[in-house]
Amino acid sequence: MGKDEIEAFDTESPLELTLVPDTLYKGHPVVQTPHTAGRERLVVLGSGWGAVSTLKALECGAYDVTVISPDNYFIFTPLLPSVTVGTVEFRSVLEAIRRIIKRTRGSYIEAAAVDIDLERKMVLVKQAGEEMAWVPYDRLVVGVGAQSITHGATGLEFCHKLKTINDARSIRQHIMANFEKAVRPTTSLEEKQRLLTFVVCGGGPTGCEFAAELYDFLTEDLKHYFPKAVQEMVKVVIVQSQDHILNMMDSVISEFAEREFARHNMTVITNSRVQSIDETALKYSTKHLDGSVTEHEIPQGFVLWSTGLSLAPFTKLLCDKLPNAQKNRHAITVDEHLRVKGVADGSVYALGDCATVEYPHLLNHITELFDSAHHVGNTEITRAEFRVFVKEAATKYPNAASHLLTLERDFDSFDTDGNGRISIDEFEHMLEYVDSKLTALPALAQVASQEGVYLGHGLSHLAAMYAADEDTRLKVEASPEARRGVEAQAVRPFMYHHRGTLAYLGRAAAADFGDGRAYRGSNLAAKYLWRSVYWSQQVSLRTRLLLAMDWLKELLFGLLINPDL
Repeated sequence: MGKDEIEAFDTESPLELTLVPDTLYKGHPVVQTPHTAGRERLVVLGSGWGAVSTLKALECGAYDVTVISPDNYFIFTPLLPSVTVGTVEFRSVLEAIRRIIKRTRGSYIEAAAVDIDLERKMVLVKQAGEEMAWVPYDRLVVGVGAQSITHGATGLEFCHKLKTINDARSIRQHIMANFEKAVRPTTSLEEKQRLLTFVVCGGGPTGCEFAAELYDFLTEDLKHYFPKAVQEMVKVVIVQSQDHILNMMDSVISEFAEREFARHNMTVITNSRVQSIDETALKYSTKHLDGSVTEHEIPQGFVLWSTGLSLAPFTKLLCDKLPNAQKNRHAITVDEHLRVKGVADGSVYALGDCATVEYPHLLNHITELFDSAHHVGNTEITRAEFRVFVKEAATKYPNAASHLLTLERDFDSFDTDGNGRISIDEFEHMLEYVDSKLTALPALAQVASQEGVYLGHGLSHLAAMYAADEDTRLKVEASPEARRGVEAQAVRPFMYHHRGTLAYLGRAAAADFGDGRAYRGSNLAAKYLWRSVYWSQQVSLRTRLLLAMDWLKELLFGLLINPDL
């Protein structure tokens, strides 16, 4: 804990933002952000994991910081499913953005970015009341997240999403309203069954954890307050398009989760796509092994839409402005330093759900790599040469390092003819194997957090470098290409370290640590192990204390059934 977490230690007020007098650009005023001599203006878009991790890792005084986001708080998203049922109060997963940026002496604007001028280095923001203004920057960090993908389904206006505190509050109110309607004497049996059918579209971590929290709430708390006949009508259904839920985790965890849900009488429907939703029913189609497709309809009283991600409006706009460099339809493509591809001077960064790191295609460099691996005159790579090659390639391609470093122990499996050397054909198969392992980073909080920490430290290092070396600063100001090259040499590339993926499954928990290492537990200890991990990842002492109090209250008194959070 730093003293910046306790307000009593810091009484300095932030600077007030004003408009540049008598200045309009493309019909809108320009914000006069703080610009201290010798400092660059850093503008951060968003208040999610990537943006907040960047701000917390940034050295105080390195930049004049301005944060722009329509939400003036950071939300600890992994615990949002717990908020929907009242296990955790909403205040316990929120941290005010102004509190977070206070350490950097930054400014905050409650607005959404709607346009960008890459040449003039300005972002157009839209504030409440339709007011718009341009905000200038020297460096820009884009962390605006992503929005849910529809997969062609209709009727999503009848679904809930789970991304914000308001979403969690709305879900809580809807659940309790359904139960109150179901116990009315005038409600028919058919209507009761419909009201108490809760459908989750998407079998990823969010969907499964919400289903687990909902099951806990229904079976452990509501049973004390509602008739048994009503409780027996409750159905929780998960509709998943893949052949397993939690398919991004190890298969043993997917199977474990399905067994746990089956044990709790929760229905998991796989290989199925939702076609449409209306006020009372959900239609989906199931693809069978023989290729045939059948259509189904189930009544529903509640639907949560928790599927994949697509481009947010600002993300799409930025990609459209860089058509030659941005080909990905789902995220902004960034290089190994998280710089947006296509921006000449490398002054725009993107991270989190709105960005994807571009991986090298090693097979495209097969001749260069093979020639660098063996001595002149040799046509094959010896074991000793291969050992040196692996280490050098891991340094050159850090995003592939974890896979490259495993090749040394697999030398014999790639040496198919058993002569103790790697030929060009065997080398090609090896590179194909590595390329097949290089998949896009998952849309997880820990990915965005690691990217933010990396970017915050990297930006701080660049600020210190330019402050200490005036000649280098002048050199890069004169040439965007020189700037990219100098900064690429000064800051090491980003490397993601997977620390495991957690999933709560209703008095059970699972963790996938990669490389076939997995943990599964079906007891109270597993539940509190899962909680302890998230408790340790809180962004402030305040939220840690609030979380501990929430869990203690639940243990002693159970959950409140008041629909108001």
